Amino acid sequence: MGQGRHFLQIPGPSPVPDRVLRAMDMPVIDHRSAEFGELGRTVLEGAQKVFQTSGPVVIFPSSGTGAWEAAIVNTLSPGDKVLMVETGHFATLWCNMAKRWGIEVDFIPGDWRRGADPAELEAKLAADKAHAFKAVMVVHNETSTGATSRIAEIRAAIDRVQHPALLMVDTISSLGSVDYRHEDWKVDVSVSCSQKGFMLPPGLGFNAISQKALAASRTNKMPRSYWDWDEMLKPNAKGFFPYTPATNLLYGLREAVAMLLEEGLDKVFARHQRLAAATRAAVNHWGLEVLCQEPKDFSPVLTAVLMPPGYDADEFRKVVLDNYNMSLGSGLSKVAGKVFRIGHLGECNELTLLAAITGVEMGLAVAGVPHRAGGVDAAMTFLEQRPPGNASHLKVVGS
Repeated sequence: MGQGRHFLQIPGPSPVPDRVLRAMDMPVIDHRSAEFGELGRTVLEGAQKVFQTSGPVVIFPSSGTGAWEAAIVNTLSPGDKVLMVETGHFATLWCNMAKRWGIEVDFIPGDWRRGADPAELEAKLAADKAHAFKAVMVVHNETSTGATSRIAEIRAAIDRVQHPALLMVDTISSLGSVDYRHEDWKVDVSVSCSQKGFMLPPGLGFNAISQKALAASRTNKMPRSYWDWDEMLKPNAKGFFPYTPATNLLYGLREAVAMLLEEGLDKVFARHQRLAAATRAAVNHWGLEVLCQEPKDFSPVLTAVLMPPGYDADEFRKVVLDNYNMSLGSGLSKVAGKVFRIGHLGECNELTLLAAITGVEMGLAVAGVPHRAGGVDAAMTFLEQRPPGNASHLKVVGS
């Protein structure tokens, strides 16, 4: 593909920073040794800080899909009823998984252009006088659409109607990139994975667990073995795992958590918001449409862009890849061929983003997609007006 780095601008897996790659470049150690126990305790405590919880976090050698399954099999029983919202492709997949486990799903239909509506969930729960719903299951950041659901407002809605349902949240593409507070928002199970905000290769799945969810796991009737929280939590107390863990990914996790905490979570979240807003400034200038229609739900992690009618998003993505060595995210299922997705998460800063937006704008021109030139300038202007540090207070040399 020629010289220079490949620009991986999909919304996950996100680029792995050099620091994390170097941290993983270690010999495998004995996972029953005192040295490993220290690593295990460090990463489990670090994960708690990123989830913003004092409760247990379980780390599986798995994808995020495995962490979805763990959330279901540890809390629910066959025949249980749950409330979910069709925010996009990944909410649909989680819904289908629940059905396979014999769960009855009330799936609120959506247009894939906004997050979950707290008022709609509140109305459904208020009408459930018998408390048939055992869980509310929501995707925090819908990676397929670029829409983020407002979890704090959903928690408040559940509390207003005093519904006892568990709140289970998919934070797969939001954790470490979007403000998320497992404990403050009284989330019962938060599901996540390694290859998005944690800036790691795929291979780790996470469940952050409330005491209420733990209590449910001791009485529910779903079979499980590999995914059993109880089996994990016993050895986790001393930093160990019941079966062979992904040792070198845990080295990477230790470094990734250190990077997030060095920057400061608030600054990480602000950086993602700033880069997302700059991306939208470019898209709006081009005269293209952002898929997410609700400004309160705009994702800090990615921006999904609608192609003009008659233009294929996958053909456009191929032009960008072939000409500029940059990968953009594809449209999934209902929006296949209709949107492309620009990831701006993890190890991404102003210069990385501007390079990515430049590649998109050149691609639009080469592919003959109707647009107004100057989106890169619009993004630059936005970022210049909102510098991340004290750039506006620089002294003039010699003054």
